[in-house]
Amino acid sequence: MVAILVIVLILVFVSIRQVQEYQRGILFVKGKFSRILEPGWHVIWPIFCSMTKVDVRTKAVDVPEQEAITKDNVSIKINAVLYYKIFDAAKSVLAVENYNYAVSQLAQTTMRNVVGSVTLDELLTEREKLSAQICNIVDEATDPWGIKVENVELKDVSLPEEMKRVIAKVAEAEREKEAVITKAKGEVEASENLAHAASIMGATPGALHLRTLATLNDLSSDQSNTVIFAIPIEGLEALKGIANANKQ
Repeated sequence: MVAILVIVLILVFVSIRQVQEYQRGILFVKGKFSRILEPGWHVIWPIFCSMTKVDVRTKAVDVPEQEAITKDNVSIKINAVLYYKIFDAAKSVLAVENYNYAVSQLAQTTMRNVVGSVTLDELLTEREKLSAQICNIVDEATDPWGIKVENVELKDVSLPEEMKRVIAKVAEAEREKEAVITKAKGEVEASENLAHAASIMGATPGALHLRTLATLNDLSSDQSNTVIFAIPIEGLEALKGIANANKQ
């Protein structure tokens, strides 16, 4: 009796299995799925029963760098990171052989397909939109596996050196265009201001003569230059009158 009791105690001790808080246990009885075991201690009888543990924490899958061709025939390399978690432990074991490998392969294929459906400009300017599109596609495909895809982030887009030079030239041309437009706008504003000033000076008697004298005064500060200044006849007569008055 003592020997039998010792054997039973040893079997019970050996049969105790612990499921951590972040795990779920999949119990098989005689090879058939029985139930999901919650965190804690469980007795798993040898030979008749077996248990597979599944980690239900959020996992990060590094999607390897993939070569793809965009819609406008530009060859690029792109990689991403995918975050997912298991919401049904039984399906993750029963419906797919290796869920981690399956999710990684599905993400790679989906990323290449999505990149191939957009142009390079769309890929560079709408990365968040494309990430959400990849996330939705992969999430829908992995639902039967009991997996919820939480997020997909495109990490890096590598372009060929030739394409980088082309993009740099396009950016330089855009900056030159903006500079020319800004300069033209400045010239328009300057011409409008000059026209307004000319209309005021033309309507005010003596304003043009005063402006001429002010200009001559500015030029006279530098004695090393000889300046030929064309003035109207009436302006010349006014200068002569001023000179005669000074002599007297």
